[in-house]
Amino acid sequence: MKAQELQDLIDFIAKSGLNKVNIETEEFKISVQRDPSTKTVTMAAPAAAHAPAPAPAAAVQAAPAAAPAPVAAEAPAAPAASNGTPLKSPMIGTFYRSSSPETPAFVQVGDMVEKGQVICIIEAMKLFNEIEAEQSGRIVKALVENASPVEYDQPLFLIEAV
Repeated sequence: MKAQELQDLIDFIAKSGLNKVNIETEEFKISVQRDPSTKTVTMAAPAAAHAPAPAPAAAVQAAPAAAPAPVAAEAPAAPAASNGTPLKSPMIGTFYRSSSPETPAFVQVGDMVEKGQVICIIEAMKLFNEIEAEQSGRIVKALVENASPVEYDQPLFLIEAV
């Protein structure tokens, strides 16, 4: 794999928002893992293939530059937390506000919810998981757009106890 191809792959992974990616081929093995507190990029190649050796240095330099984007995207949610308790995603998947495109959203901003009430769905591995309110209260803010990918523990809604 050429250095530019490796750079493009690292950039694609950084933009995808994924926290961990493992790719293994006959030519190389690459593992990329991101965490808000640490950034790690490793690459191992077979002993016979010494040509790709300069490429990992470029990949390691590119990954930290691209990695802070998800952290910055979550930062605006922190100040708004004083207006309510965040309902966080229990899994990685795709967030949906309704059970199908033709049906209305489970909840809107300003709606009152009861503990245990379904307020959204997260699709993970072709399974639709109903996410229930953890407390009774009022929906103060929706923090995620419909049909957007979400990470584990990402705030979805702010719920103000009443």
